[in-house]
Amino acid sequence: MSEEANEQVRFPDAEGPHSAQSNAGHRNALAIAGLRISVGLLFLIFGQYKVFGSQFTLHGGFEGWINQFVEQGAYPFMVPVLKQLVLPHSTAIAFLVAYGEFAIALALVFGLLVRTASIFGFLYMTSLLFASNYPGPHAPLWQYFGASLDHSVLALCFLAFILGQAEDRLSVRKYFRSARSR
Repeated sequence: MSEEANEQVRFPDAEGPHSAQSNAGHRNALAIAGLRISVGLLFLIFGQYKVFGSQFTLHGGFEGWINQFVEQGAYPFMVPVLKQLVLPHSTAIAFLVAYGEFAIALALVFGLLVRTASIFGFLYMTSLLFASNYPGPHAPLWQYFGASLDHSVLALCFLAFILGQAEDRLSVRKYFRSARSR
């Protein structure tokens, strides 16, 4: 968008001497809301098949992933956790993961309990990062970051949702709050 066209864009709250700041703030709020909804839709895609199907929870799907992590990609400090805590309780944890992903998805898409869902999403992504993205003991530092992109990018999105006000726009909560005030 050109500078001229960008200056002509006006939003309802963009009036008065600080209209450029209000306009930018509104656009930023819409951008973070769009990111929140997009991440929520990703989690909805990955959570729904786990909740509404049984392969992941009851037929070894989760356990298969954990075994693959142990064999191929877990950070050394996570291997005992995966072997001694997660695998013995794999069915219960599979349900926790499935319904957790689904709950995070719904919270982000609808803009409800976004900060709480984002805290759990951040912890989940961090756990997955350390369980599956180890590049090896002799890898250069940059490979640790490259190997972690699967989970670190989503962890950073969750961090932004925790620190920001991601539920301020395009949320059910905001809609009901404005409907009540009328």
